[in-house]
Parts: sequence; structure tokens; C-alpha cells
Amino acid sequence: MSARGKLEKFLIPETIFGIGSLAEVGAAARGAGGSRALLVTDPGVLAAGWVDKAVPHLRDAGLAYEVWSGVTPNPKDHEVEAGFAVYRERGCDVVVAIGGGSPIDAAKAISVLSGNGGRILDYEGIDTVGKPIPPMVMVPSTGGSGADVSQFCVITDTTRRIKCTIAGRALVPDISVTDPSLLTTMPPELSAHTAMDALSHGIEAYVSRAASFLSDGHALAAVRGVLEHLLPTMDDPGDLRAREGIARASLQAGIAFTNALLGATHAIAHQIGGYLEVPHGLLNAILLPHVMRFNAATHPERYTGVAAAMGVETQRLTPQEAAEAAIATVQRLREKVGIPPGLARVGVRREHLPRFAENALHDAYITTNPRVVSKEDVEQICLAAL
Repeated sequence: MSARGKLEKFLIPETIFGIGSLAEVGAAARGAGGSRALLVTDPGVLAAGWVDKAVPHLRDAGLAYEVWSGVTPNPKDHEVEAGFAVYRERGCDVVVAIGGGSPIDAAKAISVLSGNGGRILDYEGIDTVGKPIPPMVMVPSTGGSGADVSQFCVITDTTRRIKCTIAGRALVPDISVTDPSLLTTMPPELSAHTAMDALSHGIEAYVSRAASFLSDGHALAAVRGVLEHLLPTMDDPGDLRAREGIARASLQAGIAFTNALLGATHAIAHQIGGYLEVPHGLLNAILLPHVMRFNAATHPERYTGVAAAMGVETQRLTPQEAAEAAIATVQRLREKVGIPPGLARVGVRREHLPRFAENALHDAYITTNPRVVSKEDVEQICLAAL
């Protein structure tokens, strides 16, 4: 019998992409089997008018609906349970999310509870969701989280003040509807944070231990897309061509990381964000160059592809030189979009570092970082990023 080689698998939902595709949300929810939708969103998306634009399409498809907007950034355990109470009381049978990563993660968590009961933190870990959950239709309004296509859900444990990851194929939405028009109402700061999140997804997925030929193309396309389109969206928020480029990059980064997973940047950012309530994309942007430098000390060759996707001429560079060029490119980009230079600017203090380091070692993403990471390594990365 011949030996088996490495096996690859690739998970993505049905995906609808394009300007004006918000009009498909009702048909998507009805096609997924729903008759009464819980529409999960947040106050910012409500104020931007996207829910008002979506609900006629739900009505046209013959769906009843209930809007629930009790989500804050970094969605909390008690928020999820409040949303589930509305889902249950209103007799909903499909979950639709319109928003960034927070409403989408909250919608996934509500779906988990509706099919499995209990408390949401009971499901922390991988493949812990054992019973079927209702269909999910996700409509992203930001250009970075990738949650609309991923098999992950991140919820803040408000007692322990850490972020908990729930993972597994059950969390992959049934349908993702990406309308780049929704990105035009993001304020500049959110545009920067979410696009840098997409960039970190692309880079970490490409260098991940779980990367494959199936994920690599999407990861590098995401890197190219952010480098090409982020600055134009900052100069002209209404530039639909640039917004479409960022939406595409976000989608491809999400496809890459849900299959290849991520690394130490996200593992550390989760701990800081859960404790200090700092935006996730902002933390990734601050930490990313420092984690890249840590990984490149032992695995520089993987960053050659990243540098090339950024437009660096890598033919005459050593792998270490290419890695340094990629790191410098990330640093220049984050400066141009107004990312603060260090963690101290967002409230991190030196005495926080042991806590963050200890918790990061238990994060699901630490295992696929290309270089093995110790508690001392995390502390040194954070210290360099202060």
C-alpha cells in the first residue's frame, strides 16, 4: 500500500459578490430555508441606513423579520445571550447579519445557542458544536474581518476579560453576500483598521503551518489588493472601484485564513482586545511587523512571496532581505493610514504583558504560527511593540 500524502480540505460558503448585491439578501435567506429572520446588526450600521435598504428585500422574499442591534465592538457573552433570547421569543428560523466582524460573530454565536442551548462560552474550542444550527446569511459592511466566510467566531468572556474562539465547519455561514457599496459609509479610521486586519489575515494565512496551495493564492491576492486599494479609499471614501478592491481583498483573506488559520499576531491581539477593549484591526496593525520579524528569524523564506505580492523586486534579495522589505512595507502603510506606532498608545502597560503572554499560548491560532512561540517570546514581541 502506498503512503498517504498530506491531505487538503477547503471550506467556503456560497458567495455572492458585487455592487448592488445587497438586493439578494432576501432571496438568500429564503433560499437557505428561512421564513422569519433575526437580523443582527449594530447602531453604526443602522445609522448608515443599510438595514433600511435591506429590509424591503426581506419583505419581497416573503420573510418576516426582527431587527436586533444590541452588539458592541468585540461582542460580549451577555450580548449574545440577549440576542438569542430575541431569536427564541420571536420564533426565528434564520439568522441574517449586516455589519462588520462584531455583528457577524454575534450572529454565529446566536445560531450556536439556538441549535445547541447552554451558554455560549460552553462552546469554546474546536468542533464543539454538535447539533445542527439554523441557516446563516452574512452581509459584511467593513473591509477586513472575513467573518462572513470563516469557520470562526470570537466572543469576549466578560468575567475573565479574554476573547474566546469557537471554531468548526458548523460556523461556516450558508451564504455570504458582499456588496462593496456598504464599505462607502465606513469612517476613515474604521477603513484603516479593517483593511489592516485583512492584510494581517493574508500574511498570516500565507506563512501559516496549515497553509496549502488552496489557500496561498487567496492569501497573496488579499495582500496585493490591500496594498493597491487602501490608500485610494482613504483619499476618496466614495471611490467604488477602490472599495470593491478592498471588499475583494477582505473576502479572499477570509477564504485564506478560514482554511490556513493564522498566527501569533492574532493570538496576541485577541488577549489585548479582550482585556482593554481595543479595536481588533488596530491591534493587528501594531503587532504585525513585530511578529513578522520574530518569524522571519527562523522562517524568512515564506515572506519572499509576501514581499513579491507587495510589489517588492525579490529576485536579487536573500529570503531575509525580502522579509525585511515586507516588514518595512507594512510599517510604511500603517504610518500612512494613521496607525499609532506602539501598544502603549492604546493603553497597554508593561505590567500587562505576563497576562497577555500566558493567555496567548492558549489561543487557537498560536499553534499554526510558523515558529514555535513561548510565553517569553510573546512578552518580548509585546515589549518590542510597546
